[in-house]
Amino acid sequence: MPALRDALRDLSADVFFDLLESDDAYLLVLDVPGVTAESIELSVENDRISIDAHREKDPAGDYHYLEENRTLFLNVDLPVPADAMGSEADATVERGVLELTLPKTTETETTIDVVDEDGD
Repeated sequence: MPALRDALRDLSADVFFDLLESDDAYLLVLDVPGVTAESIELSVENDRISIDAHREKDPAGDYHYLEENRTLFLNVDLPVPADAMGSEADATVERGVLELTLPKTTETETTIDVVDEDGD
C-alpha cells in the first residue's frame, strides 16, 4: 500500500481524499465536486486504477460563472495495493464524493503433510 499512499500524496493540493484500511478492504474516498456517475470513467487494469472525471457546468437559475476555483477535469492513475483484488473493486459516487472499495486478497495458510518415505 505504500505505493498507493505515495501516489495520492503526489496529487494536486486541489484534490481532497481519504484512504482507509480495514482487515478486509481499502476504501478510497475522493472528493469530485460536480461529478456524477455518468461523467466519471473508472477502471482497474494491470494493477492500476484509472479515474477520469469531469464535472458538468450547469449553473442554477439566472446565475453565471464569474470565477471558478475548481478544476473541470480530474485524470488520475494510481497503483492497486499488492494485497488488494482490483478485479473485485466496487465504486459509488454520490453528491460529489467517489468511494472506491478494493477488497483485500484472502490468503489462507495451507498445511502440507510431509510423508516419511522410509516408512517410519
